[in-house]
Amino acid sequence: MRIVIEGASEEFGRKLLEIVAEHRHELTVAVGTEWTVERAERYLSDLTAAALRFAWLVVEADGSKDADELRDAFGGELRGPTITLSRAVPRGVRRGWWPEGTPAPIQPLYDPANPSWQKAIRYVMDAEHLDAFREAFARIGATGRPSSASNSDGEEQS
Repeated sequence: MRIVIEGASEEFGRKLLEIVAEHRHELTVAVGTEWTVERAERYLSDLTAAALRFAWLVVEADGSKDADELRDAFGGELRGPTITLSRAVPRGVRRGWWPEGTPAPIQPLYDPANPSWQKAIRYVMDAEHLDAFREAFARIGATGRPSSASNSDGEEQS
């Protein structure tokens, strides 16, 4: 027997898993690790402003953004936003927001011709995650763009 439940609340999911745990010897349980709109919204809401902007730029570029363009957007330094992004998924697992094994939505790509030099050349998001993240950005009302009250350097305009 296979049962698929979509759109259930997290509370319902926890209660259902408790019941399943009681019958664990009779069942095989697989928990989905895909990025839903709800998971993406929670992920994005937990990011710093810089990491949120980084994620927006990747999503806005249809899931593939040149690393040099990102470096330009962040003053040549990506360490801050990329560290935040890399820590967000394990933090969400610890908090019970998504299951162990949920993939990081944004991945670095490295130059295969230069394996000893591990500087990302591109950041990508699988196409299967894009719609969930676009909807999540719409829900939280964020674009990752600098506010209209600031210039491209992030300084307040008078």
